[in-house]
Amino acid sequence: MGHGGDVIAELIADHEEVEEIFVNIEGLPSGDGMRKKHADRATIELVRHSVAEEAYLYPAVREHVPGGGEIADKELQDHARAERTMKDLEGLEADDPQFDTLITQLITEIREHITDEEENLFPRLRESCSTETLNELGDKVRQAKKTAPTRPHPSAPDKPPLNKLLAPGVGLVDRLRDTLTGRGK
Repeated sequence: MGHGGDVIAELIADHEEVEEIFVNIEGLPSGDGMRKKHADRATIELVRHSVAEEAYLYPAVREHVPGGGEIADKELQDHARAERTMKDLEGLEADDPQFDTLITQLITEIREHITDEEENLFPRLRESCSTETLNELGDKVRQAKKTAPTRPHPSAPDKPPLNKLLAPGVGLVDRLRDTLTGRGK
């Protein structure tokens, strides 16, 4: 992740990357250990993406888009639901009976969220913001993803300023754990 362009192009590229991971998961048989590896990779990318959206995209939506507060609140609810699913999935292996149920649930939740953002939120944001603002947001989102957590933390704050203050430290710990365990490789 870290594709370039304005915030909308950046986030759509993330969506495409995650969809590719989902297709890989769906192409493998139930119980295949690679499903877990792909699920871990999807979780890493989704958490980084969500943290960046929560830190910069949704505050911008609240500020610039008419009715943006309600839109941002709905998106945060979607994130919270997906994060709980990822947390439940985190401790399971691919051969666990709950794994298939939860990965299917996560894929469905994320696909619905992506469709909503791309068809509703992004066009409204593009109408409401200057090119300069969208480019600045793209830069901020890319920077946030570099230090963001890589594991789900459902009880962590999801609104500024606390999320911006805590995310880099939590992200450092997560990346250290990932390095030590080989997660995401």
